[in-house]
Amino acid sequence: MDSITTSTLCIGGIGLVSAAALAIADKFLTVPEDPRLAKVLELLPGANCGGCGFAGCADYAKAMVLKGVETNLCAPAGSASAKAIAVLLGLDAGRNPERRVALVLCCGDFTEAVRRSKYNGIAECAAAQAVAGGDKGCTYGCLGYASCVRVCPVQAIRLEKGIAQVNKHRCISCGKCVATCPRKLIKLVPYKAEIHVLCSNPEKGPVVKKVCGTGCIGCKMCAKLAPEAITMDGFLAKVDYTKELKNPELIVKCPGKCIRSA
Repeated sequence: MDSITTSTLCIGGIGLVSAAALAIADKFLTVPEDPRLAKVLELLPGANCGGCGFAGCADYAKAMVLKGVETNLCAPAGSASAKAIAVLLGLDAGRNPERRVALVLCCGDFTEAVRRSKYNGIAECAAAQAVAGGDKGCTYGCLGYASCVRVCPVQAIRLEKGIAQVNKHRCISCGKCVATCPRKLIKLVPYKAEIHVLCSNPEKGPVVKKVCGTGCIGCKMCAKLAPEAITMDGFLAKVDYTKELKNPELIVKCPGKCIRSA
């Protein structure tokens, strides 16, 4: 018998033995999958956004089925899915959290905000921020290099006049844009909130006006008109979203034009 035939027979024999071993292992060592996993996955949106704190919908489904994790951690799925999963698994659905959406706390687009330099690097916000703190005159404003746009799994963010804008109706509150923004300008706020202070600059009024035409100047007018819902953090007005705020007069009277509806 020549060497080629011997080698062929040896390799074939090893293959047959390996196949037999795998077949035996598959029969006796396979852990049967809980049939509820597939049903739970059908009730999840499949966005794999990670907003629940798990790597994706499959990991979250496993955690619910195998560990009894709360069924209301998926914001995109909504309360109906959370209750359906709870019934399926015999768990307590718990209180469904209030729907929240992302909001960019800046309205200084390229028609209002000053650029102190020209940035020619990577079109990514963290990269721009790393170069001398960014090219925008306001060091607290949206840089406009679309990092949040690219990371959004449902295309709920767009750039408009060099600034990020969120479509609240499409937002699934996964929080990816919040984590991506190097200036921490994006917050999750209640969906039902209608009035916002779209500025994050805490400097005094004259400093703000030098770099942006639509920034909070710390006049405190809004805090006087709605003291229960708006407070001053130094020279910056902030909305307390635990309180109801439905006063359109705030938008009209704001001298900085940074209080807007959304």
